[in-house]
Amino acid sequence: MTDTEQTTPKERRAAALRFIVCLGIVSLFADMTYEGAHSIIGPYLKELGASALVVASVAGVGEMLAAGLRFFSGRYADRTRAYWTITFCGYAMNVIAVPALAFAGNWQMAALLVIAERTGKALRGPARDVLLSGATQEVGHGWGFGLHSVMDQTGAVIGPLLMVAAVARTHHFGPPFLWLLFPAIGTLIALTMARILNPNREPKAKPQASQVLPHVFWIYVMAAGFLACGYIDFPLLAYHFQSAQLFSAETIPLLYVGAMAVNGLTALLFGRVYDRLGLNTLVFGILISLLALPLGFLGGTAAGVASVFCWATGLGAQDACLRSGIASVVSMNKRGSAFGAFNGVYGVMWFLGSLAMGLLYSRSLIGLALFGVASQLVAAMMFFTLRDKLPPAEKSA
Repeated sequence: MTDTEQTTPKERRAAALRFIVCLGIVSLFADMTYEGAHSIIGPYLKELGASALVVASVAGVGEMLAAGLRFFSGRYADRTRAYWTITFCGYAMNVIAVPALAFAGNWQMAALLVIAERTGKALRGPARDVLLSGATQEVGHGWGFGLHSVMDQTGAVIGPLLMVAAVARTHHFGPPFLWLLFPAIGTLIALTMARILNPNREPKAKPQASQVLPHVFWIYVMAAGFLACGYIDFPLLAYHFQSAQLFSAETIPLLYVGAMAVNGLTALLFGRVYDRLGLNTLVFGILISLLALPLGFLGGTAAGVASVFCWATGLGAQDACLRSGIASVVSMNKRGSAFGAFNGVYGVMWFLGSLAMGLLYSRSLIGLALFGVASQLVAAMMFFTLRDKLPPAEKSA
């Protein structure tokens, strides 16, 4: 605390930006790994004999289990303050799970590895976000999370590009996962360097501080849950593209590359706007993202490209705004628990939505689109009512 008090606001802002960039490099390598894998998981599972329902369920179960773990890992992080240790352990799981997908001989084993990767991401998520939120508090939550997301999504562009080259070379979806071993190892190296270059103490909390999360936080979480329930998984969207023969096998990961590029750029834009307009920014992003459903499942090739753009824009809005909203209303001593609880509800609702849309896919594409659009509209209306309770650029102690 004394070191922080002796520095000027300008020095604290510069240090915060350096730390955000350091963690951004870590996320760049991490996203090369798991977003590269994510870009071909749907077609890979299909290649191994999985149905559309299986693909949607695997994606949903992975998110649900990962989110449930975030609830506990977030509380554990707040209790122990071992944010760096937990973050290291979560990232380490990528090194094992993702490259191992190359050796999965059936969709069941592939599904287990996908869930393992999601679990590692969940383990590190709340702890990493607490570390990051301390820095974004100095520069503006929207701008800080948006800047981190740009670097994060840079890796999410490079990773799928590797998969484009690998799939084009092998004409199969399994062997390319071995290519992701290198960025997986790079993640741990970059995280080690970030810890060395930023040897700050673990965030401290006042022992007497109340651990009760504010009422507005739970309303916010409910709104995010409806958003998650209506948000389509890219693996199911990619499964549809392949089944309907809208795009070639090599084009699908290329579409994901474009989506990640749009995601990163829009996150930076939405983050900057969030610090001025607050939750109105997220509402606008949702109105764009819900268009992905009718365009992707009811349209042709051109509509499919447009759907990916809308889907990615919505993710950019979420990346910049959802964590910023939590950091705006929850103090540092409770943020691990808050990020964990938020992701727990978000993941369960994501699973339920994925399961529903997986079932609807084989019965009614119109019903699938209506389900997703309705859920996202409910979320948009709830966030709109909260706009005055989460003022833009608010900082919490």
